[in-house]
Amino acid sequence: MRECTLIDKAFISKVGLALKVLITGAQGQLGRDLVDVFNCIKDKDNEVFSLGKDQLDITESGKVLELISTIGPDIIINSAANTNVDGCELEPDSAYRVNALGSRNVAVASARTGAKLVYISTDYVFDGKAQRPYTEFDATNPMSVYGKSKLAGERYITGLHNKYFIMRTSWLYGHHGHNFVKTMLRLAKGKDELAVVDDQVGSPTFTKDLAKFIVNLVQTELYGIYHVTNTGSCSWYQFVTTIFKMAGLDHVKVKPISTPELGRPAPRPAYSVLDHYCIRLECLTDLRPWEEALQEYISNQV
Repeated sequence: MRECTLIDKAFISKVGLALKVLITGAQGQLGRDLVDVFNCIKDKDNEVFSLGKDQLDITESGKVLELISTIGPDIIINSAANTNVDGCELEPDSAYRVNALGSRNVAVASARTGAKLVYISTDYVFDGKAQRPYTEFDATNPMSVYGKSKLAGERYITGLHNKYFIMRTSWLYGHHGHNFVKTMLRLAKGKDELAVVDDQVGSPTFTKDLAKFIVNLVQTELYGIYHVTNTGSCSWYQFVTTIFKMAGLDHVKVKPISTPELGRPAPRPAYSVLDHYCIRLECLTDLRPWEEALQEYISNQV
């Protein structure tokens, strides 16, 4: 077995060459972090096209092909998605139009222009019935419309393109936009008690860490599916108690409840921890523990 390295620059293939990068969904929390990271790579004058829905609606196939052909990017990162899990369940047409057909449109354009393609997927492609973390080679079986539509996007990409990186991740939070951590911190300011589910287990992921990993990996030719989260796992209840402890909000009581008690329209996987098997196989640098990432985030939020 070849020796592993923990030096990020050791697996960057285009050192010294400027990259032309197109990011869809660039106004989202991950998209904005990706723009920041690409623009901060030392010694590389990258050209980054950050496109929100107003600039590029990925459901419009003709416009997607025209714009991508005009720009001619080296790398396309498709972070545009309908991530409203309950909304997808109630309006499946919208979910499939964006997550499946929109991803197909980007894949077709990427293949025609020869660009590398990154697709942001989800832990919800699994049913949550496993007794151990899911590897990239485990069978998928999504329960929700959201998970099914994201898996459909994966299948379009693997069938239409040959230079792709599919990044399955989970429980994202970041400094930009709305997310679970910000919501909990906001609610804690006006309440003495919050009820949080304790029977769903996953891995919180800081978008800054995910963005750095993507920027490094996409400059290689190590194509395929990757599970990328901050390391470790917890329940939503454990996540919230840790958030409040780090933020000095210990006075807020957190009440554990079950998923049925929450009463949401879309089913959620009870256990969706992702094993970073391909990261280990490729001897790549893994993400730091979720507690460490959360501490940095909280320190800059409060």
